[in-house]
Amino acid sequence: MSQISLTFPDGNARDFDSGITAAEVAAAISKSLGKKAISASIDGAHWDLQWPIEHDAAIAIHTMADAPQALELVRHDLAHIMARAVQELWPDVKVTIGPVIENGWYYDFDRAEPFTPEDLGEIEKKMREIINKRDPVTTEVWERDRAIKHYEANNEPYKVELIDAIPGDEPLRMYWHGHWQDLCRGPHLQNTGQVPADAFKLMSVAGAYWRGDSDRAMLQRIYGVAFQNKEDLRKYLHMLEEAAKRDHRKLGREMDLFHMQEEAPGQVFWHPNGWQIYTGLQDYMRRKQRAGGYREINTPQVVDRKLWEASGHWDKYQHHMFLVEVDESRDGENDDAAVKNKGQTRINALKPMNCPCHVQIFNQGLKSYRDLPLRLAEFGSCARFEPSGALHGIMRVRGFTQDDAHIFCTADQIQEECARFIDFLADIYRELGFPEFEIRFATRPEKRVGSEESWDYVENALENAIKAVGRDYTLEPGDGAFYGPKLDFYLTDAIGRVWQCGTFQVDPNLPERLDASYIGQDGDKHRPFMLHRATLGSFERFIGILIEEHAGKLPFWLAPRQVVVASIVSEADDYVHEVVAQLQAQGVRAEADIRNEKINYKVREHSVGKVPVILAIGHREVEERTVTIRRLGEKQTSVETLETVVSDLKAEATPPDLRK
Repeated sequence: MSQISLTFPDGNARDFDSGITAAEVAAAISKSLGKKAISASIDGAHWDLQWPIEHDAAIAIHTMADAPQALELVRHDLAHIMARAVQELWPDVKVTIGPVIENGWYYDFDRAEPFTPEDLGEIEKKMREIINKRDPVTTEVWERDRAIKHYEANNEPYKVELIDAIPGDEPLRMYWHGHWQDLCRGPHLQNTGQVPADAFKLMSVAGAYWRGDSDRAMLQRIYGVAFQNKEDLRKYLHMLEEAAKRDHRKLGREMDLFHMQEEAPGQVFWHPNGWQIYTGLQDYMRRKQRAGGYREINTPQVVDRKLWEASGHWDKYQHHMFLVEVDESRDGENDDAAVKNKGQTRINALKPMNCPCHVQIFNQGLKSYRDLPLRLAEFGSCARFEPSGALHGIMRVRGFTQDDAHIFCTADQIQEECARFIDFLADIYRELGFPEFEIRFATRPEKRVGSEESWDYVENALENAIKAVGRDYTLEPGDGAFYGPKLDFYLTDAIGRVWQCGTFQVDPNLPERLDASYIGQDGDKHRPFMLHRATLGSFERFIGILIEEHAGKLPFWLAPRQVVVASIVSEADDYVHEVVAQLQAQGVRAEADIRNEKINYKVREHSVGKVPVILAIGHREVEERTVTIRRLGEKQTSVETLETVVSDLKAEATPPDLRK
């Protein structure tokens, strides 16, 4: 038998017989490793311990301590164990596929009766029985005809169809988990007992068409989650509970902020309370941008396709655009808008982004190097087609407004502008309650425009800017845009979810396509660089993030309803109105509640609406010219003089940028 050489992570190499398995290699190293091993990497590829190795290779043996490989295997094995459990409980159920997904797995089943929550409990119980049996996991490679006959004999038509779809040169690998068998590429664990029995949970059942085709059978998809230990599972389930409590759609209803309806999919109907948040945030950003040297502009929402063709977006982005056809021959009053004169029809698009329009403003009039950097900002209303299944409250919409800006500058101004923007963004994030953020630096992709020298220069400029402001970053090689590198800015919310909000992108391409130029010191025309930047991203999405970050308890200055002054007795009504008037005169959003209801009812109702401060007024408060303060989320109340309360709440209502 021929020999092969296997090189281990420490650099040492050993010779073995060709065809040896990774399980045998692990056992040869030590008996303990042989028992703990779960999989291997062969020349960087993830391998099953049972697959034979027939060539020289670099090898690494994995155990449960190797988180990425371990979690993938645990979740993959649980998909098979769940399918086995289902068929042991209901032998007539037909199985299809069960891939690993983020945080867990799913498996699709063909069953006449719908699965119930009680069924999920039974399946979990059976899965733990299978795990405790520690049944061996084995694998074989079969000929195509043999595999088809096996599944036909076992009345598994979906598996037959899967085999037909597998390329002829790809081996058909069959796996057994004890007596139960499935078609799978692998790899898998050594036995069912290697799966942690207390670190998984079945979550839900949903309908799913076979192979995503609405003309095919509707299957039942069971979702599960799994982790390496019970504590990680507990943390994840707690996060889901918190996320449900913080869901901006639920809080949006309770706080009367907005609604969506099918006549305008992906569009937001802002109610007065929600629009107060929106305009308050926009006013704040307007002040910050003005102080940061930006000049605000506004550009059209409907733009002729000619501009999108010139910018390159028509070819690359048309599938995301909403198109508007206009018959220019109509007189606007008497013609039937449904009948179009094709010779006079112009095709326009609702703008999906603001950049080409900003170049048009830059191109008006001659620009000199003395005008640069020129920072143009717009609260630009954009429209992008998103599939209906991707829409999610105000987080993922079709109509949105960006805090968009474009900086036109020279090559030697890029580094300074980048550093300036990072500081600008950091200050805003801090004032909005996110003192920490992550920078991800995406560099040149495989398909790109421009010379290697220009990419070197720009990437160095961004890297030096990050270092100049004392920030760390994560490198994402190859993830830049085709025209230039970019920085993306990520926030982590109160329950550990990560959101990408800000961005900074270097673009020499669009100024070239749209013929933007300035006169340099040498008297000749030069192309400016265009720096795309956004701080919050879309207002809709960022407001959704704020709502969920604070569980609806927004910072006082941003809360739509800041104070409710509630009467305890009707004799206090006049004083209630006086308190409201004094607060409103100081810029505090205050309202009166003098309904003939008990104070506990009023407090409960306004607490559900997430009003930060409730001032209760009864006989004593009227006589002493005081108020009783109850703050949202606090059980204790306090009594303060009216003068003190008005002064304190005025200070709290002042936006953070105006407190300095």
